[in-house]
Amino acid sequence: MSLYRNSAWFLKGLTQFTRNAYVSASKSFVEKDLEPSMAGKTFMITGANSGIGKATAMAIAKKGGMIHMVCRNKDKAEEARAEIVKETGNKEIYVHILDLSETRKVWEFAENFKKKYKTLNVLINNAGCMMTKREVTADGLEKSFASNSLAIYILTKSLIPLLEKSPDPRVVTVSSGGMLVQKLRTGNLQSERGSYDGTMVYAQNKRQQMVMTEQWAKAHTNIHFSAMHPGWVDTPTVASVMPEFHASMRERLRTPEQGADTVVWLAVSDAATAKPSGTFFQDRTMVPAHLPLAWTHSSSLEDQKFMSVMEDLAKKFQPH
Repeated sequence: MSLYRNSAWFLKGLTQFTRNAYVSASKSFVEKDLEPSMAGKTFMITGANSGIGKATAMAIAKKGGMIHMVCRNKDKAEEARAEIVKETGNKEIYVHILDLSETRKVWEFAENFKKKYKTLNVLINNAGCMMTKREVTADGLEKSFASNSLAIYILTKSLIPLLEKSPDPRVVTVSSGGMLVQKLRTGNLQSERGSYDGTMVYAQNKRQQMVMTEQWAKAHTNIHFSAMHPGWVDTPTVASVMPEFHASMRERLRTPEQGADTVVWLAVSDAATAKPSGTFFQDRTMVPAHLPLAWTHSSSLEDQKFMSVMEDLAKKFQPH
């Protein structure tokens, strides 16, 4: 990562990603955007038992939406579900246990979900992981890539037919401002070459998510696709994986609810679908997916090559 990109990104973060930046941006939010009832609509949220995912589930449950919480840890998921039901009075909250790093199981889960449920209005790809060192899954895949990129590719691709049958279908992917310092690298998707920097691998995965969002928007024009940056949020993941950043920025970090605000807005408001599909959002506003002069754009040929590589990889693990 160049010094320019690093500096430009951090300065942007200090002015746009903090709690104060959210408070400032929220002054121009339109309250009625979040007024519609979600009764009768179905939402799937990955990583819904803590942080941004849980705050998103809570907000949508209050609006009457049926929620499928897709979580890795059964105890934490059941605990979060009980809390959501108690606080919202909405009993249509369902827990599904799935570790997104287990690629074959992601396929199985998505295929089984389609057989069991006849509708899905909104898929929220929220779960993610950041590794401190390179780890390989049982399927032989680098864990961060398997969880953050391939799992989202498989889950979304498999559920698109179900989404297309539903009214007002949407896919919202919780990305990160970290992607702004990364150009798509199709040649080293699993970080096999060079030293392993978990933060940069995560940022690269987030760039990959943005490319997927853009490409799916072109291919499936009846679904509204979006990616968003929640800002710098005080979550358990940030505290455990980035302890120095968390300690130094603690007073400036957003609450999970503030981080979830744009996710909820993209998932439920009519104002969100009035914006072009396949774009990037921050604080309910469409923003550029690249820093100025940072040379992070990839060509359409590179984007298509990436999607082709993902398709081939995903097929390797598809149950027959």
